[in-house]
Formats: sequence, structure tokens, C-alpha cells
Amino acid sequence: MKPTLTTTLAALLASGVTLGAMPALADAVEDAKAYVAEASQPNPPWTGPTTGPVAQQGKTIVYVSADQRNGGVLGVSEGVEEAAAAIGWEVRVIDGQGSVSGRSAAMQQAIALQPDGIILGSVDANEQAEAIRQADEAGIVVVGWHSTASTGPSDTHPIFTNITTDPLEISRAAASLAVADSDGTAGVVIFTDSVYEIAIAKSDAMAEVIAACEGCSILSVEDTPLAEASTRMPPLTNALLQRFGDQWTYSLTINDLPFDFMAPALISAGIPQDGHPRNISAGDGSEAAFQRIQQNFYQFATVAEPLNLHGWQAVDEMNRAFAGEADSGFVVPVHLFTPDNITEDGGADLSYDPGNGYREAYGDIWGIN
Repeated sequence: MKPTLTTTLAALLASGVTLGAMPALADAVEDAKAYVAEASQPNPPWTGPTTGPVAQQGKTIVYVSADQRNGGVLGVSEGVEEAAAAIGWEVRVIDGQGSVSGRSAAMQQAIALQPDGIILGSVDANEQAEAIRQADEAGIVVVGWHSTASTGPSDTHPIFTNITTDPLEISRAAASLAVADSDGTAGVVIFTDSVYEIAIAKSDAMAEVIAACEGCSILSVEDTPLAEASTRMPPLTNALLQRFGDQWTYSLTINDLPFDFMAPALISAGIPQDGHPRNISAGDGSEAAFQRIQQNFYQFATVAEPLNLHGWQAVDEMNRAFAGEADSGFVVPVHLFTPDNITEDGGADLSYDPGNGYREAYGDIWGIN
């Protein structure tokens, strides 16, 4: 069943109130500034596992991608391939091509290959619940990346663990930046995609942060499919500019993809590339996003995820499952990239690739170093 705009968004929007007029947390702006400062600190240390099973031999895994055009999904697939080569496994990538039918076909193709494990690359667990059940019944271990709205093992699907930076913390960081940078006066448009459970969780969490800021307001929540961003975002951006004008000072999105297609409309409207609306993404940290932030070109920030690291973590979690052990419980802390710190932690190379030695840490665990 397709998820709906639940909890915060549905309740607040249905009430007809102006969200910026909601009762504020007393120190909402100062809290936002403190959180942004913490999340922006460069060179975070390794906080992941240091123990676990040695490499299980002779395994074959399939990475089922929701859409390889999505920079986040692509980045994780590259990390999976790198880690699989290091641990000595065979890996195959199957692209769901951005549609429900494509993802369903990719899942069935993956199951037919009879691998030892399947990694879900942003394939929504609710959408593909039946295929995931079939994989489990066939004895295939399933690990998710951005497949459910929370980290760790799923309570409702046979997924060994779901990997993500805490989506609520990602959303808090993105929305807090809008509050902090505006000194509590942000006029915000939130972009989400209700096809994905994790997207709704993110947009709900962003709404809560903005609602707690007395001088801020949510102008609109736009539910628009990520898979159709190239065709939908240009006219939608024009429509929002006509509707809100200078009131629209910040955009919050669930990942970087919508910003790939906003610039032409903003340029046509005569908006400076470092002007408002300032565009802030709650993940994933695509190459295009890093380029835009470096140039201050119609994107102000991203709460990037360490995509390559997450690929390595997916292989490590799979290895733990093959060895009959529990998942690691590791959740990468949030990290916010802005023009002020964009050259740190891999940003100069257009990715978030923390220099915390994660490759060596996993190699030590697997006994391959």
C-alpha cells in the first residue's frame, strides 16, 4: 500500500493552521544553531564496529537498485562492489530503473539467480514486501539500505538489518540549518515522495523542526515522485515562485535529486545562484550536489551520507548474517556539508568519504588485512 503524508504533515496541514504560528520551543533558534555547528564539524572519528566474524567464503550477492540514476543509490552500489571485491565475493547489480514495475522485475531476477544475499538499494520494503518474503523463503539473506524508515532489523519484513544514517537526525540537521541560517524567519517549501516510507519519515521530521520555530513558516509540502523529477521540477519550481515569491526563502528535500532540475527555473526568474530560496537536502550527497555547493550554485547544503562506507557496511552486515551473528547496530552520525566545510571529508572529490579508516577497520574484522 502506498504510504500517505502521515503524523506531522497530515495532522498539521489538515488543521488549516499556519505552521509558523505553532507554539515554539523557547530556544528553537539557538538549539538549531548549536546542532548545526555540531553536525558540521569536519573529520568525525570512526565509531563503527571493531569486532565481528571473519570473511565467509564463496558468497554471491545481488544489489537491487531502486534507480541507478539516483546518486545515492549509485554511490552505495559502488561501495558494495568495492567491499565485495575486498572480501572475495561475487556481486551483481540489477537496476530497477525508477519504476515499481522495474523494481519488481529486478527483485524477481535477483531471486532467480539464487544468490546467498540480496542488498536492497533504496528499494522500499513495503512496496516489495512479497518479493522480500519470497527471497527469505528461498533462504536468501536480505539487507536493506534506505528500505525502511528506521535503522536496524525490521519488525515487519524479513530484513536482517536496514542501513541508513538516522533519517530523523538527517532531517533535523537539514531543517535546523534553515532555522539557524535565517535566524528563525525561514519560509519553507518541503519536497517529499510518498512512494517511500523513509521519505515520509524525513519530511515529517523536517516539518516538526520548522513548526517549533515561531518566526518560521511552512509554505507548502509538495509530494512529487523522485522518478519524475526531471519533468516535474521545472514547472513546479515556476509555479511555486509565482505563488510565493520572496516568501519562499528555503527548500527542504528528502535527497539531492530534485535540485538537479531546479536551476533553469530559478535562473529564468532572475534569482542569483547564491540567493533565495536556499536549497538544503536531507541526503544523500550526490556528486552534482557537492559541485553545486562548492560553487554556491542553487544549493546551499546537503546532509550527505557516506555512500561508499554504507556499501562496505552492507557487506559487513551480510557477512554477519552468513556467520549466524547479530547485526552490528552501527549508525553513522549525521554530517552536514555547507560552503564553509565542503572541501573536508572527501567533499573536494565530490563525495562524503570520511577519512576515518573504515576500509581498514572492516578489513581487520574480516581478517583480510
